[in-house]
Amino acid sequence: MGIKGLTSLIVENSPNAISEHEIKTLFGRKVAIDASMSIYQFLIAVRQKDGELLTNDAGETTSHLMGFFYRTIRMVENGIKPAYVFDGKPPELKAGVLSKRFERREEAKEEGEEAKEVGTAEDVERFTRRTVKVTKEHNEECRRLLGLMGIPFVVAPSEAEAQCAELARGGKVYAAGSEDMDTLTFASPILLRHLTFSEARKTPISEINLQKALDGLEMNMSQFIDLCILLGCDYLEPIKGVGPKSALKLIKEHGSLGNVIEHLREKVAAKEEAAEDGKKKKGGIQIPDEWPWEEAKKFFEKPDVMPADQVELEWKNPDVEGLVEFLVKEKGFNEERVRKGAEKLTKFLNAKQQGRLDGFFSVKPKSPKKTKEDDKTKNKGKAAGTKRKGSDEKDKKDAGSSKKAKTKK
Repeated sequence: MGIKGLTSLIVENSPNAISEHEIKTLFGRKVAIDASMSIYQFLIAVRQKDGELLTNDAGETTSHLMGFFYRTIRMVENGIKPAYVFDGKPPELKAGVLSKRFERREEAKEEGEEAKEVGTAEDVERFTRRTVKVTKEHNEECRRLLGLMGIPFVVAPSEAEAQCAELARGGKVYAAGSEDMDTLTFASPILLRHLTFSEARKTPISEINLQKALDGLEMNMSQFIDLCILLGCDYLEPIKGVGPKSALKLIKEHGSLGNVIEHLREKVAAKEEAAEDGKKKKGGIQIPDEWPWEEAKKFFEKPDVMPADQVELEWKNPDVEGLVEFLVKEKGFNEERVRKGAEKLTKFLNAKQQGRLDGFFSVKPKSPKKTKEDDKTKNKGKAAGTKRKGSDEKDKKDAGSSKKAKTKK
């Protein structure tokens, strides 16, 4: 789900924190990609013309494998070295959210069946996509595929976004790649979005710089986490009646989420007391009785991750025959295309990558503004230099003459 409304707040308050560019501009970069989010994305996006999931002759879903194979190759062709991170055990805080997602999927299944009877093709496709669920088998197959491709992967202790952020902070990779904005809440210095989108969509890569976002929002990291929780995250629903702009204003005015909650509770109590019937009015701000924001903040600040210095990422040559066995013989892929894909992996993973220009140059500090006194001093220096130059030439000439005279003697 990510953080509701965070992108729009950054765009409005810190536009220089977000830049868009083509995938080729990321050559030479290592990126930790949220694999679990990618699987979900591929299951939704990689489909047949009728909107149904891609399957082989045995009826097995192959959308996720198709996405991982060809879009990973696309990244490698553009000089990117991807490393994938899979979700581990979800935190207890997420139990409520996962339960609601399950309920929504079940509702979508029922509505989808009804749409097949009386609805349009668009209705059927919309409800079908809402029923998508990433399974244990999907994860295992993708890990097997990545191993055969020579692409490193990590199974996180808990949330994949948190582990991606840890690898980026620890210098193992340049950035975290995910569609979830809470990757920034886990303090990833750089977040790349749309990295695994289809090339046909012509969607530029969106790069978000955390420090620039903090500067534009005029807050520190602790306040940023407070803002994200108030907006609504994977662990807590947002407070009804508090939108993105109101949330930002409240954090800035009161300094912390604790102070904001205290202020809102007082505000709600005052309204209830002022009500003629003494009952809670419908609408307005509604704070749940149980809203453990402190726990959510602790998890964002200190998530369950493997320390970056304990993670080794190694890119290897693909196992070509292993890929053919898995993708072609077991999953029904085209053998010629699989072998060509493996050739590209071998070629580009072994290619000596050209160094990035930003690794060779540093930005020079701006010179201070010139003053009239500076100009006078500079002119004096030039005059002195010219005079000295003439003297030097005369000295050289004299030295030459003396040498000749000695030779004659």
